[in-house]
Amino acid sequence: MGRKVAIIASQGTLDTAYKVLNIATAAAAMDADVTIFFTFEGLMILTQPESLQMAPGKEQIQTAFGQAGLPSVKEMLDMAAESGVKLLGCQMSMDVMGIEKQHLFGSCEVGGAAAFLDYAFDADVTVTF
Repeated sequence: MGRKVAIIASQGTLDTAYKVLNIATAAAAMDADVTIFFTFEGLMILTQPESLQMAPGKEQIQTAFGQAGLPSVKEMLDMAAESGVKLLGCQMSMDVMGIEKQHLFGSCEVGGAAAFLDYAFDADVTVTF
């Protein structure tokens, strides 16, 4: 793996989850090393993947997602993990929001901003949602 992709997920909406996980799994399929840093509301993707809602004003798209036959967010998290995507929950955000590691999606690790930045400093691509 030569290329590295660093993704920050800071929003906890259904559309953000699909954007983040689509980019992550596509990059992993292209043999990139991928880490997603879930911070603040982005942690909802890891704690409540089946109850995420669209961002305000985009509710009509939620129906289209269902009709398009897309995998669920949980299924996409599984695909990402199986593809080697590293899922990293922000320790500070977890502390502030009262979230414990056992509430996160199965293979998620926990780390601080410094752990993510150490990875991101060498990334070829950095994306924020």
